[in-house]
Amino acid sequence: MTASLRLGGRMLWRDLRAGELRLIVVAVLLAVAALTAVGFFADRLKGGLQRDARQLLGGDAVLRTDNPPPPEILERARAQGLQATLSYDFPTMARAPDDKGGDSRLVAFKAVDAGYPLRGSLQLADEVGGPTRAVREIPAPGQVWADAPLLDALGLQVGDALLLGDAALTIARVIVIEPDRGSGFMSFAPRVMVNVADVPRTGLVQPASRIRYRLAVASDDAAAVQRFSEQTQAALDAGQLRGARLESLESGRPEMQQTLGRAEKFLNLVALLAALLSAVAVALAARGFAASHLDDCAMLRVLGQSQRRIAAAYALEFGVVGVAASVLGVAIGWGVHHGFVLLLAGLVQSSLPAPSLWPAAFGIGMGLTLLLAFGLPPVLQLAKVPPLRVIRRNVGGLKPASAAVLGVGVLGFAALLLAASSDLTLGLIAVGGFAGAVLLFAALAWVAVKLLRRAVNESTAPRWLVLATRQISARPVYAVVQVSSLAVGLLALVLLVLLRTDLVSSWRQATPPDAPNRFVLNVMPDQEQAFQQALRDAGVQTFDWYPMFRGRLVAINDKPVSPDDYTEERAKRLVDREFNLSNAAEAPAHNRVLSGAWTAGEAGAVSVEDGLMAELGLKLGDRLRFDIGGVQSEARITSTREVDWGSLHANFFVMYPLAQMPAEVPVTYLGAFRAPEAGPPRSPAARAPLPPEGALSLSGRPSDGRAGFDNALVHQFPNITLVDMSATIAQVQRVLDQVIRAVEFLFGFTLAAGLVVLFAAVTATREERAKEFAVMRAVGARAALLRQVQRAELAGVGLLAGLLASLVASVIGWGLARYVFQFTWTGSLWVPLGGALAGAALALMAGWWGLREVLRRPVVATLRQAAQ
Repeated sequence: MTASLRLGGRMLWRDLRAGELRLIVVAVLLAVAALTAVGFFADRLKGGLQRDARQLLGGDAVLRTDNPPPPEILERARAQGLQATLSYDFPTMARAPDDKGGDSRLVAFKAVDAGYPLRGSLQLADEVGGPTRAVREIPAPGQVWADAPLLDALGLQVGDALLLGDAALTIARVIVIEPDRGSGFMSFAPRVMVNVADVPRTGLVQPASRIRYRLAVASDDAAAVQRFSEQTQAALDAGQLRGARLESLESGRPEMQQTLGRAEKFLNLVALLAALLSAVAVALAARGFAASHLDDCAMLRVLGQSQRRIAAAYALEFGVVGVAASVLGVAIGWGVHHGFVLLLAGLVQSSLPAPSLWPAAFGIGMGLTLLLAFGLPPVLQLAKVPPLRVIRRNVGGLKPASAAVLGVGVLGFAALLLAASSDLTLGLIAVGGFAGAVLLFAALAWVAVKLLRRAVNESTAPRWLVLATRQISARPVYAVVQVSSLAVGLLALVLLVLLRTDLVSSWRQATPPDAPNRFVLNVMPDQEQAFQQALRDAGVQTFDWYPMFRGRLVAINDKPVSPDDYTEERAKRLVDREFNLSNAAEAPAHNRVLSGAWTAGEAGAVSVEDGLMAELGLKLGDRLRFDIGGVQSEARITSTREVDWGSLHANFFVMYPLAQMPAEVPVTYLGAFRAPEAGPPRSPAARAPLPPEGALSLSGRPSDGRAGFDNALVHQFPNITLVDMSATIAQVQRVLDQVIRAVEFLFGFTLAAGLVVLFAAVTATREERAKEFAVMRAVGARAALLRQVQRAELAGVGLLAGLLASLVASVIGWGLARYVFQFTWTGSLWVPLGGALAGAALALMAGWWGLREVLRRPVVATLRQAAQ
């Protein structure tokens, strides 16, 4: 063993100094760095979400109810040693005093009691745009805290009065961040927060008011919180708390969830492709390493070294290289993941908790698996080189690795990649697609090589083309390996370029520059024409406009339906609530009909969103009965639609394909549109003059035409509810920019891995090329002719590899786009041509860099080395 260690150490030092291990080290380093960078980031993000979940909830557990929670629940929580606080919120209108213009706005009213918030803290400012500070307190009686957009919209500032119902409360602070605000439609409305003691003065809470109550509990004793949660959940399951649920961390707005979900999958895909490419590079580099050490091992055998000692020495050498490259890759991955945190600043907190050791252990395991599965099998063949090779160079050559050894290694590597993907479909398509692509590339390359000699007429073709053709066809195995390796590297690059382009395009299309930024509700039927005309007069020519009426699902196929019929919490909530229903003669342009048919004017028919179909177990042909304001409406499901809830357009779960509903159905109208940059003409209905565009509002901020546009609409139609989505859209666009930068940041790893594969594939036959060119030069061939032969060979191999890679990338890209990222694939006929040209260019560049010294070697030295 000691002798093997000494021999392995000397061999390692010699190979490092000679640069023999350079490609292997770089390939392992890239794979480990890419995987651990994503792993560290995902691990820290998961830990941060778990840490911050309580802050986002405002407690360790929250019971949300539609009615005041029973007093015994609050008493039980406090008896178990838990901190508890009750808050409630509801939509209402806030108004400025008449001497301040008298404007009104829809607000999300929130009443809080002592102890709020139990977790996290409020970020407040003393004036709009002023410095913020974190507090854990509530407004004093007679005071109100409000969001800055509300103050801007009403022309108010801190110290002014805000009218809420019958009470006039003093604006004391500006709310910057409210940790437990959650999601939902009403979260888009500006927040006003008051002390629960002031609610009776407002007169806003009446017996029929729709109020959401939140009972939050918290404790350092996790067991006590768990016990309270289990007892409360048992009461919910027994039906003792109607209209209540125990709240967990909400996933966020749908457009954020979809964007971040796609980004996470794309980052995983980039890391997977980097690892796959690194495996190809390691296999090529290891085989080249083994081929260059055949003579050395034959001499070691002559000098008396045993096969076991040589095998142990090379195993030690590759083990040390694998551990060192993997540790260095982990270190680089650790640094790179900080780049993700910086690029996603604001989207994720920079104060994320420290990651666990799992990503580092996984990265080191992946690096060692790469070497053991793809690098060590050809190297271990060196121990079997016979001593006879010293005098007979045609014996003891490398043989293909045994199917058993290669199979075990590949299966282990594939299992690790599937674990790293965090998505079975993504992992199977990526790993399975590449495995199938390698076999396809090899088969097609073999056919192409066989047809090559027949396609070139040696009597009329240029001399350089004839020699290049002979070079390729004389080494069919090498040619197949080269084309397959180049094609695999190009496949990853083409696939990522195509997916990145379409993925970014789909993100941009989700919130295009002209996306609606206003929602209007409660437009009465007799106001429909006048409201639409007001929009057109202001320059708004395109807008979503739909009737809306509320209905409760009461029966499916004549069977009464209730929440108890379902086990999933979301299905229970859907059945227990009223749906916003609509009707239109034609299907919305932003919805896609998936199955069935939308027939305009078909009576007794409805179209249902596909997610609702799956959630409630519905199918085409089922009959649904809705209670619409006391009117029973029964219809058959004739089509299903795909609805993008993050598109910021008006969308509905259920729609009737009718131009008009029966007269007894109470209808209001909903619209979605983009507000004009400049305000509309002054309306006679406006009770106060509007500030000119660019003038300073009373809050000290410049007003714009859109604020005047909103005020004019509310003045002309005082009954409507107008929701400003501008801040939400700006946030979505900012998130997209950050996520795209992070994706492009990691893209560089796979680009580097692909270039390593190209370099390894081109240089795999360097020694054979040197010998052949030396013979040609010895018989009179000029260097210029040999350069033409080399360029023609590389360009031909690159063209074929690029063409094959582009065709397969289009197929795999379609599968990933449809089944993983869920966006429309827009393939182009120019992709194969572009891929072929790119392949030729990259192969020529890699050949120039890796083979430039082949033509510079002295002919005598090359022939003498070949004869030894």
